[in-house]
Order: sequence, then structure tokens, then C-alpha cells
Amino acid sequence: MEGFLRACQSAVLDNEAKALAAKMGVPHVSLLQRANPDNDAHHLTIEHLFGILLHTGDMRPLAALANGFGFDLKPNSPPKAQALTSSLISVGKEVAELTIAVHAALEDNHVNSFEKSFIRQEINHVRTSLNVMEASVKVA
Repeated sequence: MEGFLRACQSAVLDNEAKALAAKMGVPHVSLLQRANPDNDAHHLTIEHLFGILLHTGDMRPLAALANGFGFDLKPNSPPKAQALTSSLISVGKEVAELTIAVHAALEDNHVNSFEKSFIRQEINHVRTSLNVMEASVKVA
């Protein structure tokens, strides 16, 4: 929790607190007091946190929060478009591999945890290839 609160304070202090407060529609001194983790009388609300993230683009508070729960924060990168025929072939290949994984898992009428994990992995491959296809359609 301490790391998260310090990250919030750093985001405010490192991003022109007066200008940030004006964008958020709060008094400058109030924002500084609320962002100060050593001030027990004032606390940031979720709306304040959202405003800090929105107006600064500083994701340190969000990264610290994710890290506190054992997650890593990384930005999404948009898929790169391909020729439409190439993306269609990729989607077909991934769907075929998913189909094979499901059929193999069902051969003994029992799907174990390893097979479930493999099927989920193949589903993610299908999603990824569909995202590429969607990007390809946009530029076609």
C-alpha cells in the first residue's frame, strides 16, 4: 500500500501539480494534501486517481497497484496489419489447431488440467489472429 500511495504522490509532484489540479477541477493545495501519504486527514478518492492517470498519462500509481496484487502492467500494442489473405490463412490455421486440441482432449472422454490449459492457449492464438485480421481489414 505504501508503494502505491508514494507512486500517487510522485505522479502529482512530477507532473506540474498546479496545472494538474486545474485540469482535475480541484484546488491545488487540496490535491497536494490528498496525494500526501503522510497526511492522515486527507485521502485520494478513486475519482482523483482516475484524474491523475487521465491528465498526466503517468501510470506509476496503476503499476504500483497492480504490482501490489502480483500483476505486471504493460501497455497493449496494436496488432500489425497483414495482407488480408495472409491474415485469413492465419485465422484458419489457428482455428484448425484449436479444433485438433479439443478433439485430442476429448479422445478419452476426460479433459485434464493440462489439456484445458492447452485449449485456452489455442483460444488465445485464435483471438490474436482475429485481432490481426481485424487490423488488416481496416487498412484493406
